[in-house]
Amino acid sequence: MTEARWMKEPRAGRRRTTGRIGGVRRCLFPDGGAEPVAPKSPPPARDTFQHLSDCRSPAMERPVPPPLLVSRLLVNEQSFEVTLTETVLCWQPLGPRKASTSGTGNLSVPVCDIVAVCETEEDGIGKESGRWQKMPSFSTELTLHAFTVYHVQRSKEHHWECNEVTFHCSDHLLCNQWVKALKEQLDLQAMRPKHLIIFINPFGGKRLGKQIYDDKVAPLFQLACITADVIVTERANHARDHLIEADLEKYDGIVSVGGDGMFSEVMHGLISRTQKNSGIDENYPTAELVPCDLRIGIIPAGSTDCICYATVGTNDPITSALHIIIGDSQPIDVSSVHHKHMFLKYSVSLLGYGFYGDTLIDSEKNRWMGPSRYNFSGFKTFLSHHCYEGAVSFLPATETPGSPRDPKPCTAGCHICKYSGDQLKVSQKARKLKCIDEEQQQWKVVKGKFLAINSTNMSCACPKSPKGLSPAAHLADGTIDLILVHKCSRLNFLRHLIRHTNNDDQFDHAFVEVHRVKEFKFTPKYCDEEDTDIQDVGKNLFGQICRDHPSCSCAQHQSSWNCDGEIIKHAAIEVRVHCQLLKLFVRGIEK
Repeated sequence: MTEARWMKEPRAGRRRTTGRIGGVRRCLFPDGGAEPVAPKSPPPARDTFQHLSDCRSPAMERPVPPPLLVSRLLVNEQSFEVTLTETVLCWQPLGPRKASTSGTGNLSVPVCDIVAVCETEEDGIGKESGRWQKMPSFSTELTLHAFTVYHVQRSKEHHWECNEVTFHCSDHLLCNQWVKALKEQLDLQAMRPKHLIIFINPFGGKRLGKQIYDDKVAPLFQLACITADVIVTERANHARDHLIEADLEKYDGIVSVGGDGMFSEVMHGLISRTQKNSGIDENYPTAELVPCDLRIGIIPAGSTDCICYATVGTNDPITSALHIIIGDSQPIDVSSVHHKHMFLKYSVSLLGYGFYGDTLIDSEKNRWMGPSRYNFSGFKTFLSHHCYEGAVSFLPATETPGSPRDPKPCTAGCHICKYSGDQLKVSQKARKLKCIDEEQQQWKVVKGKFLAINSTNMSCACPKSPKGLSPAAHLADGTIDLILVHKCSRLNFLRHLIRHTNNDDQFDHAFVEVHRVKEFKFTPKYCDEEDTDIQDVGKNLFGQICRDHPSCSCAQHQSSWNCDGEIIKHAAIEVRVHCQLLKLFVRGIEK
């Protein structure tokens, strides 16, 4: 028999949690009393940041709303006064405390953290939500009834678990009343999805995507009464092509089960479909893209899972599934990449030229090595120590608060991201005037030989680099952090790389500069013959292009761009950020 494990009541200002209860013990207990209160009308619709603020704020810090239901119920052989309000479910022990629960005070779970509720059989095994089950008789004189509340339990390192607490009462009508009241409150959580379309990549990472979904994610979705159409991808761009043509009106969201490549497919399909429906030409670099309505959830099952780690704080499938179930929503910025007037790719994490581009190209030759190929190819690229000459022109983000050197990272409820979101609510005419004003601003140009040119829309944190390439990058502030690593010795470059794995400032080198920008362009000193217009720009920037001097060693080396793990072979590109173009089933990394 599993005993209840209660945690000591946290101090004010911290979220309070319950212990895990694995079963229900037979016992006689007093009559349960109820004080029902008529439920109020549904609250008005809230925006994304208000929804997250409500879920994060401890219940005791806000005015306590009137109770909807109050009863005396039994939890693990001890009597509790259980109270349900619009925002929180709490229970307080009555009478002398037993040794197993001594030291516990008021316990509570925010309604927004409740996953599901259902009536429970005597052995504590919950049935499908919506199907009420009566507990078998303990004696001929008494019939026992119970209901179980499944809820989010926060663990260390941003992990979430699905815990449960079971309440007992001797009155069947009272049990039904509690289940009904709790379900009514869950129905008012308007941000929660009901029907999803799920894409599973069976080949990514360690080829465990299908198993991870079936064993860890599907049971939670079933518990939360979420239905899903599951598609196991069979080829590259299967998900993208399906989303461009499918009927998406019946879905509340899209879920990607796989790595960053699988997410990229889903993202490209959703954004392209949205622009197609809105009549937007993606090949136009300065087009005002229309934000996507559907949210995307990420179940990590790849090699790196950078995007999941940078937005949740961990690569745990159960944690990601719970974020989807409770309906978290976080907008993120997306960068569009063009070559001349041809659309190439969208990027949400890393766009890297030089070191990261060369590493990706070499790793594609060694896919048989699995995830370890990145370490092998990275080491080879470091030893080659190639640098690439070119010019980077960029438009500084002067109106956005914050800096790439800020000591505090972007976290859940970030005020800078909220400020940028408020700016998006201005009229279309005002945005057009702002774009014209940006075009008249002074672009800055940096010329030289570079070991790496990196742009990030987020921190790009991952287990091997917990702080990421740009620790202070924001998810939704409408900017790009542009990192330029100039030519230096191998030893200095190694020092720079090592700082990605510790708490030292990786920008604190004379050969590294970082800028927060709205747009940037890269013009290599050496270009393909077909890029005649790029060559003309190069001649203006450098005076003489390398092709006119075959003896120049730079002409023998040209890198490619690493765009979220996909290769872009065009070196000359134009990149522009689109503020809060996409929404994910996350809330940002909690403090």
